Amino acid sequence: MSLSPVVGVSKPRLWKVLGPGLVTGAADDDPSGIATYSQAGAQFGFQLSWTLLITYPLMVVIQAISARIGRTTGKGIAGNLREHFPNWLVLGIVALLFVANTLNIGADLGAMAESGHLMLPLVPGWAYVVGFGLVCTLGQMFLHHKRYVAILKWLTLSLFAYFATVCVVHVEWREFFSGLFWPRLSFEREFWLTVVAILGTTISPYLFFWQAAQEVEDTKAEPLDQPLCDDPAEGPRALARIKLDTMVGMGFSNLVALAILVTSAATLHQSGISEVESAAQAAKALEPLAGRLAVVLFSVGIIGTGLLSIPVLAGSAAYALGEARGWPVGLARKPLQAKAFYGAIAVATLLGASANVFELNPVKALVWAAVLNGIVAVPVMALLMLLTTSAVIMGRFKISRLWMVTGWIATGVMGVASGAFILATVWGGK
Repeated sequence: MSLSPVVGVSKPRLWKVLGPGLVTGAADDDPSGIATYSQAGAQFGFQLSWTLLITYPLMVVIQAISARIGRTTGKGIAGNLREHFPNWLVLGIVALLFVANTLNIGADLGAMAESGHLMLPLVPGWAYVVGFGLVCTLGQMFLHHKRYVAILKWLTLSLFAYFATVCVVHVEWREFFSGLFWPRLSFEREFWLTVVAILGTTISPYLFFWQAAQEVEDTKAEPLDQPLCDDPAEGPRALARIKLDTMVGMGFSNLVALAILVTSAATLHQSGISEVESAAQAAKALEPLAGRLAVVLFSVGIIGTGLLSIPVLAGSAAYALGEARGWPVGLARKPLQAKAFYGAIAVATLLGASANVFELNPVKALVWAAVLNGIVAVPVMALLMLLTTSAVIMGRFKISRLWMVTGWIATGVMGVASGAFILATVWGGK
């Protein structure tokens, strides 16, 4: 009797199989993403639900490709780029990624602080910013890698708050399914700008770097595991796990995004509220429409996903910078063994927190983070495709023709979307 390459002899539960893909997918629904999905629902109701069906296969392909590179080569994305592409190109991409992630961290900390203040108004906002920043930074520095990854996995459960929120609001399900399966397109500029914003929010460069890096970390953490280039026999089992992990993680991510959009469409849009500038504002606006419970559930989701996404944002920036510079990197290392790597995590988080102290407009921070992500996403995706289709780099584990075509389609879609968003933002966009 043949055994499943995922289940194996011991038949581990799905929760044990899930890892980098689940955490990466959940981190995609960060407070910044929550604000985007809330704005889409508030402004257009259920009309844009279909976008989250389209993004799913694109996310699965590009994230699985990122994971495959890490698991096969034993190096993260920046490490592979440094080895095969010009140094100026790699450092330019890493610099943009670091700035974009720092801006995103600042906006996420601000949203978490506002959400905490909604539930416990007696605590000042700055205390929430400092407290959340310290928890995220010190957790990465001093917790054992396996324990920290386990904490991140458990934090993904906080996103179930958004499914609970849907249950306490009144949803016109006929309108929802119509928007999900029967797109009603518009020629309005704001309509397409929001479509582009959703694409840019769901497919973000920091997610590529994080998932690849975590595959490398997990391989190093298991004494018997080796990069697939060194131990091809592990290939079928490892790639089957990556595929399942990524499909479940990205599916969970999109379902949560859909729940957020549905909540805003069913409450804010139906009440004539069409402008949402932050995730916390969306939570606050729910109270007169859906009651205090909806506010608490929405706020808990913001804080939970922030505690999950900020380490991913800071960690992916540190992995990229460290690999590009040839530093020792990895959450499995002690702080004294990777001083520059952990320093980069601390600096990114500190700068993000400082943006709130100096009252940087969180909406503007998100806009510029989105622009930088748009600039970075397309070349990184193109380089990923070149890496993963190379027999020299990937050996027998280069991707199939179907994955290659789908990956290039995803790159093309992101190219058009990112270009449109950048043009609309820089030349007269909001």
